[in-house]
Amino acid sequence: MANNKSAAKRSRQTLVNTARNASVVTSLKTQQKKFRSAVQEGKKETIYSAFVALSSSLDKAAKKGVLHKNSVNRRKSALAKSLVA
Repeated sequence: MANNKSAAKRSRQTLVNTARNASVVTSLKTQQKKFRSAVQEGKKETIYSAFVALSSSLDKAAKKGVLHKNSVNRRKSALAKSLVA
């Protein structure tokens, strides 16, 4: 248990932030699965729309601090390569 008020507040904030971050990461994983399945099916329109949605979500996650911006850029680069191939 926390020994002072500020430590207790940080503990409460950590619980809220952890839940929010987990939600964002879970939705990103779902979108990645949708993108991969669209690539396997080979539907151009579905692939492109899934790529745009996933890119946007990754950028938002980086903006919120859930993921590091370099990690997001690396993931987007890999997605773009699979989009071209």
